[in-house]
Amino acid sequence: MLHLPQLITDLGLILTVAAVTTLVFKKIKQPLVLGYISAGLLVGSYFSFLPTVADEKSIATWAEIGVIFLLFSLGLEFSFKKLTKVGGSASVTAVVEALSMLGVGFLTGHLLGWSTMDSVFLGGILSISSTTIIIRAFDELGVKHKRFATLVFGVLIVEDLIAILLLVLLTTLSISQPFAGDEILVSILKLCFFLTLWFLSGIFLIPTFLKHTHKLMNDETMLIVSIALCLIMVIIAVKAGFSAALGAFIMGSMLAETTQAERIEHLTKSVKDLFAAVFFVSVGMMINPIILAKHTGPVLIITAVTILGKLISTTIGALLSGQPLKTAVRSGMSLAQIGEFSFIIASLGLTLHVTSHFLYPIAVAVSAITTFTTPYLIRLADPVYSFLEKKLPSRWINDLNRYTTHRQEIIALGSWQTLLKSHLYNFIIHSVILIAIIFLSNQYLYIFILKLFPDPEAKFITPIIALICMLPFLWAFAIRKIQKKTYSSLWLKKYSRPALIALELFRIILAVFYVGFLAHMFLNSWLMIGVIIVGISSIVLVFSNQLEIFYKRLEKQFFMNLNERKARSPSSSIKP
Repeated sequence: MLHLPQLITDLGLILTVAAVTTLVFKKIKQPLVLGYISAGLLVGSYFSFLPTVADEKSIATWAEIGVIFLLFSLGLEFSFKKLTKVGGSASVTAVVEALSMLGVGFLTGHLLGWSTMDSVFLGGILSISSTTIIIRAFDELGVKHKRFATLVFGVLIVEDLIAILLLVLLTTLSISQPFAGDEILVSILKLCFFLTLWFLSGIFLIPTFLKHTHKLMNDETMLIVSIALCLIMVIIAVKAGFSAALGAFIMGSMLAETTQAERIEHLTKSVKDLFAAVFFVSVGMMINPIILAKHTGPVLIITAVTILGKLISTTIGALLSGQPLKTAVRSGMSLAQIGEFSFIIASLGLTLHVTSHFLYPIAVAVSAITTFTTPYLIRLADPVYSFLEKKLPSRWINDLNRYTTHRQEIIALGSWQTLLKSHLYNFIIHSVILIAIIFLSNQYLYIFILKLFPDPEAKFITPIIALICMLPFLWAFAIRKIQKKTYSSLWLKKYSRPALIALELFRIILAVFYVGFLAHMFLNSWLMIGVIIVGISSIVLVFSNQLEIFYKRLEKQFFMNLNERKARSPSSSIKP
């Protein structure tokens, strides 16, 4: 008799039950996610009516792959360019809502007598709304193209990034108990560094690669290449000390900037749907009905806290960002739920063994309840707004209208603000590139050179090669003219000149520091370090024009890749 691996049997059971439950949930017009969770509950070890999954470890591995493809898919819909376009209103609203719910969630957990880590993770679980549920509700209610929907979609984009940051911070906090503020700060800086580096390198390399291999890419090869790129970034992210989910999200957001984004999204959708189904089924498998029954009170309390907390915090955030009261209330009523990211955060706590077993089923139960309430809350938005408009003092309404008008009239920044903002971008981008070259030289280039030359020569050759790579970026960091017109207008004002000179000197000194730091890593002689600093400074000055030409080529290629998807007309874009 032939032996059938247990994994195949388990997958057959999972998909069969999931097929039935999703059809039922589709019939009663409820989210398919709830159908998958119900299927997991039925085939899990806590429910004996149906056959039970035997190899839970293998299913957990498939579920982890599901998280990777979920985040990859979210990245494809995310796009860093979208983040720059959502504007300050969506960013302010999302940050106010997320920070408020982090605090409210922590306080709620503390009042319920939970441990510190349970309370912290509860705050993270409650801080992120559900993109899937909101999009479905907007489609059904026909409000997708209304003004407040644009704000809600912008908030969801920012929340995606906040959720990624939360995954990193919660992982760091879990590993470094008790609370270590310095480690959290280092993790944030490290995350910002790698996000910037991956974005810059990815936008420069990946669209170029896809463009040159375009003729070789049929649907099959495009699917394989896309998944390969996703998993490569997952490996890189894990090697750098981040989660696999972060790597998948970053690669998805890189590919979202290419002309092949829609095609990749179409090709990977089936793969994502399959593994995501296994993930959501695994979510249901971890729900213990007995534990859930014992915590009915906390479920109801946290549900009420979620709905009221998100409604109030989102409304306040939207008002602070300059939105009218009606738009703010509609946005608050739309975002009053938790979803897929909350499951991922809850499962992270279980994986790291820092949260109690009751937290996960509570999060799932709250998500299920708020999923049902979301469409009704969206419908109630206008009546709630009308009620507030009648009950609030007229002076408050007038003050809100004046504040909204004032915020919307602020369009342009002052000259100094414009100049400093441009210098900040210049500082961040080129510092990340220079630091990355220094790091790669020390970790990889030196080891490679050491195989070819003896140690003394290798320690001299390595920084020379690294400095040659750094030259165009040193020029852009220290010498490149930034905001010429704004700079010239400020220079005409004599009282601005000392500050402008100080700003230029700061750029030069920091560039010299990077050169000196690299030289000091390999050379012990201060005389040699000084010679290298003087030599590189002279090369940058003498060959300034050539470096400018080379740098502008790199910059032009980067922006061509970044804007290529937008530049191509819909008729010329490749469709699946």
